[in-house]
Amino acid sequence: MPENKVNDFAAFHPLGAPGSGVGVPQAVRPGHNTRGPRWLECPLMGTPEGAPYPKELERDVVLKDGTRVRLRPIRPDDAPRLQALYDRLSRYTAYQRFFTVMKRLPPDWARFLATVDYRRRLALIVEFETVSGFDLIAVGRYEPTDEPDTAEVAFVVQDGWQGKGLGTLLFQEVLRAATARGVRRFRAWVLAENRRMLDLIARFGTVKERKTEQGVAELLFEPRAR
Repeated sequence: MPENKVNDFAAFHPLGAPGSGVGVPQAVRPGHNTRGPRWLECPLMGTPEGAPYPKELERDVVLKDGTRVRLRPIRPDDAPRLQALYDRLSRYTAYQRFFTVMKRLPPDWARFLATVDYRRRLALIVEFETVSGFDLIAVGRYEPTDEPDTAEVAFVVQDGWQGKGLGTLLFQEVLRAATARGVRRFRAWVLAENRRMLDLIARFGTVKERKTEQGVAELLFEPRAR
C-alpha cells in the first residue's frame, strides 16, 4: 500500500511525479497559501489542559513480514526523533505530507507536533528497536477542525518501511482512538490518482463528501462500524 509521508518545508516546490499520500490537513496544497496548516499557525501553543498519557494505546505489533515494532502515543521528547524521521524521508515521500518540500523540519514545528493533549490532538507513532536505540519509523495523527466532532487526519511512513502494513495499522488505530474521544467524522486530502489510498478510506470509512481541486481530493468520511 503506498503510504503517506511527512514533509519538510521552506520552499514551495511541487515535484513533477504524482504522489501517493493521504493527509494534508489544511496544509499547503496546490492553489493554497504557503503558510501551512491552520493548526500549525501557532506552533508553540501549549496543551496545559490535556488528558493523561494514554498508556493503554501502547502495544507491540508483529508486521506481516514477522518484524516486531512498537505502537504508542507520541510524547514531547519525541520531537528530535520527528526531525530525524524527516531527514530520512525521500523528497518524494516528504512532498506527500504537506505538498511542499523543506530542507528540514523546523524545531518549533517538531515540538508542536510532538506535544499533543491526547484528547483534541493525538498522534500515534511506530518505533523499531536498533542497536543504537529506537527509531521512529511512522506517524499517524488527528487534529481538530472548526467542527467539534470532526478531525483532520495525516499519516507518514518512512520509505524503507512502506508496503509492510504500517499505513493500514495507523489508519485503523488513529480512527479508533479518535472515535473513543468523541470524533465522529474525518477529513483527509488525497491525490486524486491515488486509487489505493482512496480504496483504503472506502474500506474503513463511508465517504460523505468529496471534492477535487487541482488534482487533490478532499474527503469527509465517517468510520465504518466494525
